[in-house]
Amino acid sequence: MENINDKDQMTLYYQIDYTLTDVPADAAYFHAQFRRLNTNTTSDYTIVDNIKGKGQFVGVYMAWGVNNNGWWGEGEIKFFIDGDGQFPTICGTGTEDYFCGSYNFDRDGQYKEFCTPYAGLHQVIRPDGAYKSQQRFGLYRWHIMDPVRFEKDLKITIQDLGWRQGGRYLAQQSDISSVCFWYQTDPHGKFPKMLNWQGLEVN
Repeated sequence: MENINDKDQMTLYYQIDYTLTDVPADAAYFHAQFRRLNTNTTSDYTIVDNIKGKGQFVGVYMAWGVNNNGWWGEGEIKFFIDGDGQFPTICGTGTEDYFCGSYNFDRDGQYKEFCTPYAGLHQVIRPDGAYKSQQRFGLYRWHIMDPVRFEKDLKITIQDLGWRQGGRYLAQQSDISSVCFWYQTDPHGKFPKMLNWQGLEVN
């Protein structure tokens, strides 16, 4: 735990549950990693990178703040597995497709929340109505029935991509954060440096 606030003290509550048992030498350990990019200027948001070892990706939660008008979720998710270069092993067809929503999460001209055991759009903040700037979305996808396994390494990105008028692609500048989850054999790669508290503030 690290106090990254501008105050000297913090209050921390915790509980540790454990089991005394033998752990196999090839056991995979649970990992989680938080990332945030505010504001994204590269068009590609990195969900996770520098995973080294053998393991299984099990899911991601994303908080997506859209700073432009129009449809925002056209980006492809890409899984670069076991030495992939320019072309990923798995390439999705759109953000809403990856989160099992499809067709803009739209019903009767409005975003429609939904929750299932393995995917969902559980939260929509609509300050100006559908398809207007400053929308905020909470999305999740759990790869339980469709695990993504890797033998050597894994990197996952998703494009921050929408539409311009006339069906042209729009490279956006969204405020995106995520927590992804995976199991792997240790040791694991070095995690990126956490943002300071100013960088984590919601604007």
